[in-house]
Amino acid sequence: MDKKNDSITRDILDSISEGVLTVDKNFRITFFNRAAERLTGFERKEVVGKLCKYVCSSSKCLEQCPIANVLQNGEPISGLDCSMMHKGGHVFSVKLNCAVLYSQVNDPDGGVLSFRDISEYEAIKQELNKSSNFCGIVAHSKTMHEVFQLIEEVADSDASVLVQGESGTGKEMIANAIQALSHRKNKAFIKVNCSIFSPPLLASELFGHVKGAFTGAIKDRKGRFELADGGTIFLDEVAEMPLEMQLQLLRVLQEGSFERVGESVTRRVDVRVIAATNKNLKRALESGSFREDLYYRLNVIPIEIPPLRSRLDDIPYLVPHFINKFSMVYNKQVAGIDDEAVDVLMRYNWPGNVRELENSLEFAFARTKPDEPLTANMLPPKLRQSAMIKLGRPQMRLQGQEEIEVLQLLNKHQWNKSRVAKELGIGRTTLWRKMKTMGLDNE
Repeated sequence: MDKKNDSITRDILDSISEGVLTVDKNFRITFFNRAAERLTGFERKEVVGKLCKYVCSSSKCLEQCPIANVLQNGEPISGLDCSMMHKGGHVFSVKLNCAVLYSQVNDPDGGVLSFRDISEYEAIKQELNKSSNFCGIVAHSKTMHEVFQLIEEVADSDASVLVQGESGTGKEMIANAIQALSHRKNKAFIKVNCSIFSPPLLASELFGHVKGAFTGAIKDRKGRFELADGGTIFLDEVAEMPLEMQLQLLRVLQEGSFERVGESVTRRVDVRVIAATNKNLKRALESGSFREDLYYRLNVIPIEIPPLRSRLDDIPYLVPHFINKFSMVYNKQVAGIDDEAVDVLMRYNWPGNVRELENSLEFAFARTKPDEPLTANMLPPKLRQSAMIKLGRPQMRLQGQEEIEVLQLLNKHQWNKSRVAKELGIGRTTLWRKMKTMGLDNE
């Protein structure tokens, strides 16, 4: 009867698509099903009686052997990602499950390991990552892929580029991508924020000065255009440039020439200009704060970056990207993000665009304990408030310091009202009344 049952069990294990092997307490293989033969390239008769590490060649064999762990701890392992080596020499990705194998008298008798090939899924995942990561810019939406396509088409040109988009959309990253794909990629790439310098200092920064040109000019100094000769210069916040400086920039674009501050010697440079602004330049033209001729010189290749609120389908790709980034920064691993938190992110309007999303996720990441998922309660209050409004829930007014303190404590104690009331030194009923006033009673 036992032999008949063993035969039935073996037939069942041979019929499933997952590889299955069993080992004794000495880690020698006692069973190897047909799927394991197919996945590894080894025949059953070759491996039975051999140490499993010489057959599986798993990336976990030398360190944290899963079978050794389950035999020691008695706890099964499920869904472990690792790699195995085929008999032919190629490595393939697998997902492992491992458990203790018990004898008929319920004593630990060895271990059982099941595995399935996930190489195809990994390839798809890598392809998705590749398609959603363009020179470090993470996006998957159609509008951003159109931007990527335009960058690829114009990167090798020497024509001026004008990048426009709201604050936080990643204009500098677009400039980086253009430079990385251009024939000037191995040349100088100089960046200047035009909004942080006074007019005299900006002239010196861009075009340099000679000794004695102004107070503090103790020696000759090259400007950014000279330093960028042969390469590219990125002029961020170009709409903040004073009108007199705009005229000098126009000359460089038209003739490739300029003079240092305090000098009459004309110098020539070969520089590609990429400019960026978050201002509406058409309004600036109408108001006279930006020169029309300069606008047309800069706007040879216009690139418009859409705001995040118009491409919310990029958020599911940006979230894991930033979580991975913060994992390295904080040296901490979290268990991803839960669905409710993603729902909150998808319902927010994102006036600060991708930069605000990154900051919000860093806020939540810093508050989340290791190996736990980011939850909606960990996100900044204004995001949760916005999501509740869109869901038709009462609006959280958050007008007073007391209300802010209550919300912070609710988040701190993961909405355990008894703990919050205790820390505030009030009764639970009083806390409930405060929460109702704030519109938090539906949480």
